[in-house]
Amino acid sequence: MSSRVAVIGIGITEFGELWDESYRALITKAGTEAINDAGIEGNEIDGLYIGSMSPGLFSGQEHVSSLVADYSGLAGIPATRVEAACASGGLAFREAYISLKSGLMDIVVAGGVEKMTDSPTSSVMITLMGAGDQEWEAFKGATFPALYALMARRHMFEYGTTLEQISEVAVKSHHNATLNPNAQFKFNVTLKQVMNSPPVAEPLRLLHCSPITDGAAAVVLATEKKAKKLCENPIWVEASAISTDTIALHDRRSLSRMDASIRAAKYAYEQANLKPSDIDFAEVHDCFSIAEIMAIESLGFCKPGEGGKLTEDGETKLDGSIPINPSGGLKGKGHPVGATGIAQIVEVVEQLRGDAGKRQIDGAEIGLTHNIGGSGGTCVIHIFSNR
Repeated sequence: MSSRVAVIGIGITEFGELWDESYRALITKAGTEAINDAGIEGNEIDGLYIGSMSPGLFSGQEHVSSLVADYSGLAGIPATRVEAACASGGLAFREAYISLKSGLMDIVVAGGVEKMTDSPTSSVMITLMGAGDQEWEAFKGATFPALYALMARRHMFEYGTTLEQISEVAVKSHHNATLNPNAQFKFNVTLKQVMNSPPVAEPLRLLHCSPITDGAAAVVLATEKKAKKLCENPIWVEASAISTDTIALHDRRSLSRMDASIRAAKYAYEQANLKPSDIDFAEVHDCFSIAEIMAIESLGFCKPGEGGKLTEDGETKLDGSIPINPSGGLKGKGHPVGATGIAQIVEVVEQLRGDAGKRQIDGAEIGLTHNIGGSGGTCVIHIFSNR
């Protein structure tokens, strides 16, 4: 079994409504950038894992493992598509990591891509609900804004979380996105603008919701021996963890927490021999602003019910005690569902390299990514360090 695994190259496209870019062009751009950043040639790559949730429904393209290998100039290598709804990217990275830890491969590319804006919004919403329970949720008319609204209402009821606190998440995320050249929403919003934006599913407003997005991201992973040979500043994978929960909300023990996140975080901290207080910053899955509050509670950055207050007090800002989503998160950066988990890792690597520009977190040494599928049916967590 291989010892340590490192990220030695990263690539990412702009996120947004990319009308002039195709599915294959997006992932090819991100992959090429990652390979160039790693300073390797295509013939050095042993395998490829691609996270993509619904390319057939969004873009009419299936068999994307072959497509990506072909258009990346890598036809012939083992290539695998990975799907776990919005956690597809995070799970693709985990599968790449496992292939290296097993000793079967030495250098692997993990990528994520989604081209969502080619479909009308109504079709996108139907496709996204494929990540929920079709029989007990989608068939009854539930959408993900509605499901997360139920969680928000319960969290507010149990803990006194306020709409203002939930809205502060969006304000912070948009500010961080203005510092990210690849973000979809590079503009600030005020608390008043968030709270007065049109209702989508009470209590959630439009500016509490992540957008429909096109984009791709890719990273190159290597075994310790290869990483030390090829890279001056490898970013080490300290933990890789996954957990699942019931796919439908009505079977959960609680609507105000995500057990998959709690379990995956426990596994990750145990692997890395770290505590929540050791984490310098995190990229978490804020598909809706309430999801970020639930995430920071699940990850142990505060006690259950205190996520709103932690946000309100500014502790999750770039200069706070635990910066959350310096990239702008899914809300500000955008959410091309299959690419999100890999994009989170790209941000962590940039931060740990000290290459994040105006959003750079001082002294960052340990970062965490938290990628959710659906309403919490899957959670993938990774921890990284630069030491």
